[in-house]
Amino acid sequence: MTRSLEAQRREPISGDLRSCVVFLHGYGANAADLIGLADPLGEHMPDTLFIAPDAPEQCAGAPMGFQWFPIPWIDGSSEEESRAGLDRAAADLDAFLTGIMVDEDLLPEQMIVLGFSQGTMMALHVLPRREDPVAGIVAFSGRLLEPELLADEVVSRPPVLLVHGDQDDVVPPQSLPQAAETLQGAGWKEVYAHIMKGTGHGIAPDGLQVALAFMRDRFGMS
Repeated sequence: MTRSLEAQRREPISGDLRSCVVFLHGYGANAADLIGLADPLGEHMPDTLFIAPDAPEQCAGAPMGFQWFPIPWIDGSSEEESRAGLDRAAADLDAFLTGIMVDEDLLPEQMIVLGFSQGTMMALHVLPRREDPVAGIVAFSGRLLEPELLADEVVSRPPVLLVHGDQDDVVPPQSLPQAAETLQGAGWKEVYAHIMKGTGHGIAPDGLQVALAFMRDRFGMS
């Protein structure tokens, strides 16, 4: 049985719902960490609903934060616990995305998932294993989990934008070319990349601008 995810949301500025962006936060953060992006993005995407769920598990290292799955070298969990956590969180997220589409009467091509760090890992793990491709995935500062399994398990290939800071000391910058190579090797036709110069583990203005352009293009906004 999947766990229900609590979420924050920002309604479309125009009052007319035509698209949805789902934000997936990183390890030890929460929905509030990314929902604020709805303010600068919403000005240029007025018909878009923004939703940010809290990950399903409390994070031991961050009392106010959540995690999608345990990270052994941070919290001392085992590899087995981490893998089981990933599987369970993937099912939770899959059900959450389906629920949004049903509740808001949206088609997959009206949804984009934007992840940061561990949220990116979840997006790149879950979305390619869903039957109907979403409009796109924006993947900030994360990496592709279990790359050796992707080619055999991929079901859909939504366009992907990979964004990473070249000074990231949390998730190595080389995670970006590694993910791009794996995606292309698994049959992706649309993989885009942007390096945020002088940026650590975060989202810089230039990266957000590139993400905005990608999302507007995927949603067919003029």
